[in-house]
Formats: sequence, structure tokens, C-alpha cells
Amino acid sequence: MARVSQAHLDARRRQILDAAALCFARNGFHATSMQDVLKEADLSAGAVYRYFSGKEELIAAIISETLGEIREAFEAAAGQSPPPPPDALVSSVMGRALALRESLTVDGEPAFPRLVLQAWSEIARNDELAAVLQEGYDAVRAAWGRIVEGYQEAGTMRSDVPPDHVARTMIAAAVGFIAQQSLIGPAPVEVLGNGLRALMSMSDAGQEA
Repeated sequence: MARVSQAHLDARRRQILDAAALCFARNGFHATSMQDVLKEADLSAGAVYRYFSGKEELIAAIISETLGEIREAFEAAAGQSPPPPPDALVSSVMGRALALRESLTVDGEPAFPRLVLQAWSEIARNDELAAVLQEGYDAVRAAWGRIVEGYQEAGTMRSDVPPDHVARTMIAAAVGFIAQQSLIGPAPVEVLGNGLRALMSMSDAGQEA
């Protein structure tokens, strides 16, 4: 029997995750059955269950993958000296997150923001998924903390504010932007960057006055 390549296995796993993400974004976790995922992926039950034991594992994989991509983007920025300014950094990372599944749409709109809201609602009642989110959140928060320390060391940010406070605030801005994408409608990521840039300019404007 011919040996299946790793590239083939990775592509099949991607096919299943994308199908599940579409189903979850369209109908929610509880209204989606594994049969729905099989139909969307156009695969047999055996092909899908080879990779994932069920819905819970699919949901966890999607959440973990998304947070991992965001964490990697922040960690890469933390390695720069000094890091990019917050407005450019958040815009870049959010643009990367929203582009992850750019081809996946529901009713003509990106599926990713809807999927995020579905994940949040599920996490409130699922301890295992809550643990996955907590791990990812802690990693992103730690990366942001290192970025803030870089700003402070470079003298571009005041040093009397704990880095973790800034990290939590920037994460809140990013999370709120994703929520708006789902609840209000899509908007270019430049909106977030421009808003942050304007807020960052307030002290300078005040000094000039």
C-alpha cells in the first residue's frame, strides 16, 4: 500500500477544519452535527474520525490554531527592538488573524468573526475549551507584556504603568474589534489602527495646546 505523504495528511486535516469552521459559523456549535461537518467536507465518517474524535475536539483545534497564529505574530513583534508602535502592531496582527480563513464566508461575509463569538459562548459552559482559551490568552498576554517592556526600555512609552495593564487593554481592543465585525458588520482593519493612532496622539496634542 502506498504511503500517504505528510502534505496529504495536513491538507486533509485543513479540509476538515475549514468545513467545521463554516458549519459552526453558520449554525452555531450546538445546532451543528458531525453529519453536517461530514457533508460540508465531502468526506466519509472514517476519514474525519481519523483526525478528530468529535465536535469538541474540532472546536478546541480551531480555537487553539487561531490563538496560536495570533501569539506567533505578537511574539515575532516582541523580538524586534524597538517593537512596532501599538497602532501598527495591532492592525498587522488583526489583519493576519482575519486573513487566516479569508476564503471562508457565510452569507457573503467573513466566517471568522462569527466563529469567534460562537467560541466565546461555548467556552462559558465548557471547562475543557475554557482551558484551551486560557492557555492561548495567557501566551498572547505574556507576548504583549514583553512588547510593552520593549516600548518602555526604548523610552517610547511611560514607564509608570505596569506592562500587564497595557497588554490587557490592547487585547480588549482587538477582541472588541472582532466582536464588532460579527455584530455590526465588517470593517477594514485600518479602522482599528487609525482609532488607536488618534488615541495615542492625545497627550501630544494636549502639550501643543
